[in-house]
Amino acid sequence: MEKEQIFFIKRCFDLARLGAGAVSPNPMVGAVLVYRDRIIGEGYHQRYGGAHAEVNAVASVAEKNRGFIAQATLYVSLEPCCIYGKTPPCTNLIIQEKIPRVVISCLDLTPEVRGRGVEILRAHGVEVITGILEEEGKLLAATRNVAVSLQRPYIVLKMALTRNGYFAPLDRSQFWITQAATKRLVHRWRSEADAILIGTTTARMDDPQLDNRHYFGKSPLRIVLDRTLSLPPHLNLFSDGKKTLIVSERIPDIRESEQVQYLQLPFDANFWEKLMHSLWADYKVGVVFIEGGAKIFESILTAQLWDEARVLEGQNTLENGIAAPVIPGIPIKKMALGLDELKVYRNI
Repeated sequence: MEKEQIFFIKRCFDLARLGAGAVSPNPMVGAVLVYRDRIIGEGYHQRYGGAHAEVNAVASVAEKNRGFIAQATLYVSLEPCCIYGKTPPCTNLIIQEKIPRVVISCLDLTPEVRGRGVEILRAHGVEVITGILEEEGKLLAATRNVAVSLQRPYIVLKMALTRNGYFAPLDRSQFWITQAATKRLVHRWRSEADAILIGTTTARMDDPQLDNRHYFGKSPLRIVLDRTLSLPPHLNLFSDGKKTLIVSERIPDIRESEQVQYLQLPFDANFWEKLMHSLWADYKVGVVFIEGGAKIFESILTAQLWDEARVLEGQNTLENGIAAPVIPGIPIKKMALGLDELKVYRNI
């Protein structure tokens, strides 16, 4: 693997991440056009329904450098698409611009694309190299690839626990485990998700807003599991005018507001599979954050229906409390956040 390939693919990754929170359920993708080891154009997928990374990279090339496109190498973090969606296929653009060489990190697992983008380019005489920093590319594309291959959102568990392993006080009273600065990071994560899910107990005891008021960008769709419709109407989730989806075995005769929607599902052994499929198929949720209580975490861990866990460990302790669920495996990443620590686990 050549050093320049690694360098430019890493640049693609950096560009791709600029689209976090704006492109789902499409993938984050970055692209770089290089002529004689010099970047002449670069771009990323900026918003859902907008131009793809390859299109933006070509469009960014200055007029004085347009003649070099047909001699350049295109680096891209994900296999170029070969199907018509909201935009034309990027393989068509590459062929039309006569780009002779394409270097790709990993394949797109969309069934209609998977490997076909590479095949089409090679059939038209384009030299294609794949697998550059492939594992890193797969992690970047995981939110998309999970959704299109498994027909469900990419599922992220987010929890905070005390230094001695407690999730919350026994009486569920409010107790801040992490620093205020860490809250801003959590709200950034929310801005990058399509939906955030909690259970009945968390909604009743904490009365959360579930938005990203400490960051910028969009707030996620709020999803609340309320099996028997027992939650009181004065909660923020019902009264603040923001969109909320209530998942229940019952449907109320009178709807609370236009912003509150209901999804009726049986809370049986296949609940999580049915819910996640519906979120993808009916609500176009590509990434869902689960910030529920211990019971929800234990349930979804038992179902083994999760892709990533972000565990924030604070310096505070509790003499007694609700024990935090155990995430299986070992963290793939540990990071100090001031006095707090972030541990990231993967299940894919």
